Formats: sequence, structure tokens, C-alpha cells
Amino acid sequence: MQRIRLRYTKRGRLRFTSHRDFQRAFERALRRSAVPMAYSAGFTPHPKVSYANAAPTGVASEAEYLEIGLAAVRDPEQLRAQLDESLPAGLDVIDAVEVRTPNFVERLEASEWLVRLDGVEPDQAAKAVRTFLAEEKVEVERRTKNGVRVFDARGAVAALEAVEPQVDGGTDTAAGTDRDVRTGRPCAILRLVVRHATPAVRPDDVLSGLRATADLAPPVPAEVTRLAQGPLDEESGTVTDPLALDRAAAPAG
Repeated sequence: MQRIRLRYTKRGRLRFTSHRDFQRAFERALRRSAVPMAYSAGFTPHPKVSYANAAPTGVASEAEYLEIGLAAVRDPEQLRAQLDESLPAGLDVIDAVEVRTPNFVERLEASEWLVRLDGVEPDQAAKAVRTFLAEEKVEVERRTKNGVRVFDARGAVAALEAVEPQVDGGTDTAAGTDRDVRTGRPCAILRLVVRHATPAVRPDDVLSGLRATADLAPPVPAEVTRLAQGPLDEESGTVTDPLALDRAAAPAG
């Protein structure tokens, strides 16, 4: 059985696609592309597809990952192109490698996020970040199916900074300014790197921590995009490519 690891995105309005909705869309794309899927054994065989750390509904992402098992060998790039063509725009398959190393999920140590705060002055956001980072522990609450859970949001944060707004990345801010070109309102942008831990700390938990420590309360919900997930370089606070080991292990030529 050949195994392929894929990187895909959730962009634009498709960020509101739930994980279950994406699964259905991806299974349809597999059928349309006539991918020779391998199936599990037993009374109810199902295609061998495994997903890793799906982003929450409503959050955009440039770095979602899944793995498929094939019953026949296919070229990863051709397979990527076929699947990408069969999915709606916004759910884009942007990378594919043949599996050559184990323990992929263990490599997903952290995620890098871009958090857009409309209506927040960049100086105010930068001050709130400094206040948050100065704390050793920031407890926040999250309601779960088992009730309200309290946990530390600060310990999972490997990096947090206010960055200059840019036109790219969907921020729609004028280059060199801190104003939204659509509304004229101030707009702050945060870069956040969070370690994958238990319990999982999400960007909205960090925003709750910023509100608790620095009274930072955006007037509208934040727009969040996952830029990367993978191995964490603790020294630089950056997230590296989790598919690099598979590429490096591929036979030359």
C-alpha cells in the first residue's frame, strides 16, 4: 500500500466548513478523481484516510494535513492536482509527498496563527501583548460538553507579537498603514505560536487571556488564520515544515 500525505487549505468563505463537511467533500473528490483507495478490513470497509489536528470551524488555515492509503502507486504531484481540481475553490490541496517516515502526528508540535483584530489600535494590541507575556500564568475558562474548564493559556504560548499589517494574507490593509481599507477603522495584527498541548490552547483562549490581563476587547470577532503547523524551533519561536523529512527521505532522482 502506498501512502500519501497531503496539505490543504481552508480559505475565504470556506473557513466556515466544518471538519465533517470537509470529510464529505474530500471523499467526493476521491471518487471523482478515481483514486485507487485502499480500504480497511472487516464488515464495513472504509477508505484509509486519517486527519491530523483539524482547525476549528470558522478559522481559516493554510496548513491542514491528512494521509491516504492507495491500493496502486500514483505520482504524488499528479494526485494532488487531480484532487485539487475536484474540490471547491478555497479547499485547495497545495502539497503532497509519499510517506517515508513514521510518527507524523508527533511532528505537529505547534501551530502559527495570524490574528486580525478589527477596531483595535496596533499600539493598544502591542501593549496588551507585553502585559500578557509578562505573566507566568494566565488562567482562562472554556465551556466544554463536560462543563466549564479552567486552564493556563500562557504556558502554551511559544511566541506572541504585534506585527505590521500587510496587504497579503487576506488582511485587506493598506501597506504601511494600520487602517482597514474597507472601513477606515484601526486594525491590529497578532502573530501567535502555540504549542500543541493537553488541554489544547486555541487562539480564542489566548484572546481571552489578553482580555483578562490587559482588558483587550475587540469590538468585533477576531479573524484567525493558521499559517503553519509542524515542528517547533523553540529558540526562534518558528514552526517548520512537517513534510520535510519525507521529502528528504525520498530516493534521489
